Amino acid sequence: MEFRDRQKILFIGDSITEDNRFQDENDLGLGYVRHIHDYFALYHPELNLQIVNKGISGNRVIDLQDRWKKDVIEEDPDWLSISIGINDVWRQLDRPHIQQISPAAFMDIYRELLKSVIENTNAKLIILEPTVIGENENAEGNKLLKEYVATTRMLSKAFDAILGPMHDRFIEYIRKFPDNKLTIDGVHMNPLGRMLMTIVWLESLKLVKGS
Repeated sequence: MEFRDRQKILFIGDSITEDNRFQDENDLGLGYVRHIHDYFALYHPELNLQIVNKGISGNRVIDLQDRWKKDVIEEDPDWLSISIGINDVWRQLDRPHIQQISPAAFMDIYRELLKSVIENTNAKLIILEPTVIGENENAEGNKLLKEYVATTRMLSKAFDAILGPMHDRFIEYIRKFPDNKLTIDGVHMNPLGRMLMTIVWLESLKLVKGS
């Protein structure tokens, strides 16, 4: 167990992280952040960890950049878990009039955000691969997503971060169980998708063992 008493774990990302947090009096939402909070409350209540959800629906990496100082640096977390990239691709498919974030720009901005964390905090980094865009491995969204997923893997190595292999695990599950839906619309999680994200996060931190 690497976590210590009263540490702050901050989660930042898009709607998959937000997941109804603004309708929740505890500001945690219904998704994987809530499940992770509940895991620690059940199995490690002695740690009194502070779980903070800073997910905002629709965010791209450029939107994180706009709020990074306030929502990350000034929060000064001990652990920072980042989930971003879905909207950088999805908006290319459903909102072509909105400024697109190319794979190269995504990498450059993401790298600068991580550098800012290293230079201004002592946070340990957890980088999550983007999940899926469509519950079909060969969907156009998943093809476009590949470069963004590759960026998260590269940056996790460059910054000695823990990688949460969300895309890999979602694709693996879809291959094995194509009739079991993980999302409500190809992107946003249903209860099963939320649980898969939670398990992958916990496995990545070696808090539970993989099957």
